[in-house]
Amino acid sequence: MADDNAFTGFPPEALGFLRAVDFYQDRTWFNENKPLYESALKAPFAAFLTEATKAFAKRGVPLIGDPAKGIFRLQRDVRFAKDKRPYKTNAGAILSPDGRKGTPGLAYLHIDPQGCFMAAGFWHPEPRQLLAMRRHILAEPKGWLAVEKALDAKGLALDPEYALKRLPRGFEEHAGSPVAEALRFTSFVTHRPFEDARLGEPELVDDFASFAEANLPLFRFFWTALEKATA
Repeated sequence: MADDNAFTGFPPEALGFLRAVDFYQDRTWFNENKPLYESALKAPFAAFLTEATKAFAKRGVPLIGDPAKGIFRLQRDVRFAKDKRPYKTNAGAILSPDGRKGTPGLAYLHIDPQGCFMAAGFWHPEPRQLLAMRRHILAEPKGWLAVEKALDAKGLALDPEYALKRLPRGFEEHAGSPVAEALRFTSFVTHRPFEDARLGEPELVDDFASFAEANLPLFRFFWTALEKATA
């Protein structure tokens, strides 16, 4: 018997809806077309998170997806923003150790007419977490270099967008260290783009799980750092 809740891919309307949101940027229009949002994005994302959780478990990736907590809202918080457009023009969802967005270590799927991608790692850690992560890099330089090597073997690297131009305050003395470049990062995230056509294929789940598995060395290294910092 077919599972009505199984992930069969995102429908073609998913990207079209996001383009329309970008064009209208109107709450009345959005409310009138909310059923399309539900069928083209929200429901497929829920199925995707459920299937991805199973696929991650099979690969030993300890992240779970919670449809109630892991899907990002399209509504923007414009209270203190100069840009008052009410809606984002992309959609996304995460898997994390407990399914919540704020828990360190996540895998993220991004749907965007400007380019789709998957990402994994530690995005915008809190200051105390970032300090613990940097200290762990210094304490375990060989371990960190092994992480970089493992990522490189899978065609992955940390996103340079999150690297400071200079070493952060308090770490200047490590300029000559083999891990000096890593100390400049404020987020430790890898990305992998994928073609729009892949959105409509159930195999996107396996692609995502394989990508997350490739990031396991990164996850494990920094989970250890954060566990030690809170012990």
